[in-house]
Amino acid sequence: MKKITILGVSGSIGRQCIEVIDEHINQFELIGISVHNQIEYALELIKKYPSIKFVAVKDEKDAKKVQTINDKLNIFIGNEGLKELASIKETDLLVNSLVGFIGLVPTMTAIQNKIDIALANKETLVVAGHLIKQEVKKYGVKLLPIDSEHSAIMQCLNGENHKDIKNLIITASGGPFLNKKKEELKDVTLKQALKHPNWSMGAKITIDSSTLVNKGLEVIEAHWLFDIPYEQIKVLIHPQSIIHSMVEYIDGSVIAQLGIPSMKIPIAYALAGKTRLKSDASLLDFKKLRNLEFIKPDLERFRTLKLAYEAGKIGHSLPTVYNSANEMAVKYFMEGKIRFDQIEQFIEKAMELHQLIKNPNLEELLEVDKQTRNLVSAFIKEDLYGFN
Repeated sequence: MKKITILGVSGSIGRQCIEVIDEHINQFELIGISVHNQIEYALELIKKYPSIKFVAVKDEKDAKKVQTINDKLNIFIGNEGLKELASIKETDLLVNSLVGFIGLVPTMTAIQNKIDIALANKETLVVAGHLIKQEVKKYGVKLLPIDSEHSAIMQCLNGENHKDIKNLIITASGGPFLNKKKEELKDVTLKQALKHPNWSMGAKITIDSSTLVNKGLEVIEAHWLFDIPYEQIKVLIHPQSIIHSMVEYIDGSVIAQLGIPSMKIPIAYALAGKTRLKSDASLLDFKKLRNLEFIKPDLERFRTLKLAYEAGKIGHSLPTVYNSANEMAVKYFMEGKIRFDQIEQFIEKAMELHQLIKNPNLEELLEVDKQTRNLVSAFIKEDLYGFN
């Protein structure tokens, strides 16, 4: 049985991983989880899965609650606890479904402990793709994407020659504001931004989808995952979310991966190591498909996507700025401190002010992340740049 550890088990991807494990309980054994402060869910899982030996929680208070259930558990605390959980030698596959920059260090830790990774934390490759690729090669581990778009591309590339690739085509739903004019975005509410038309996801990723930042992150991630230049990575808005991505080849052929909008399909594909498991997911009913639309994104209307290409092409420390500025801007939007349209403005200004660091190491990336967060906080507290 494959022994699984899940970082971020209480989030959307983590919970769907549990559903996949439940459907194939004879193939997977859950041995480790991180839950941040979702202690009730942790207790539920510990009672359900006697195989769980390792648990990471937010703080000492939460650790004591978990310990009362089972005093034989190995309990880790805080960010350092995530690193410890990611280094458990018994783990055959680490699922990293943490959201944000916080997922980088555990990914690096797992790689250095020669543990294969199923990656839903796209920020890992966005901010440190050059380091991750280097470490993956050095330690000989597998890095399997869970994102539906990257899983689709991986499936479309199976058995094909990398030299025959002309373009990767990443699809995007366009989010809930696809048909809104740019000037209308000033009035977008949090409730509206959290109402995705096709997917059920966590709050931060849902907002990223509405700004198309999520697609920008996926473009950078695809560059590192598949070793493809940015000029050959295209984005098409596909509102129906039936085609999850495509690969165009030099002979004119296009191979696409289709399916209903369900994350359990790419999750299962990654957990099983690029093999297919029988699923209870609904089948795609072609008789009900009336039309499939494809729209070229307007990079002025969705300026965050244009900024992502810019950050990716320049590279070095700039993708970290793009990601960290967005994380802070989304946080402030969710707290009601900025408008929806200011998310884009904050990202652009942070990138503009950044002093590029070439070939940054991990410590330098951590410092860039910290400085960028402080800078975005200053945008609000001091209003130095006249955002309106």
